[in-house]
Amino acid sequence: MARLKITQTKSYIGSKQNHRETLRTLGLRRLNHSVVKEDRPEIRGMVQTVRHLVTVEEVD
Repeated sequence: MARLKITQTKSYIGSKQNHRETLRTLGLRRLNHSVVKEDRPEIRGMVQTVRHLVTVEEVD
């Protein structure tokens, strides 16, 4: 199954509480922190919510 590397590229300061909670649920703790998650619809939905704060790359 495909995997996604999700990196937080912008600060969550000043963003909505929902966006902060989504970043924490994804496992992102600080700026430039990266996590690797499986490519599932739930993860894609969370990334879509915070798309302005993160970058996503596909990893094999």
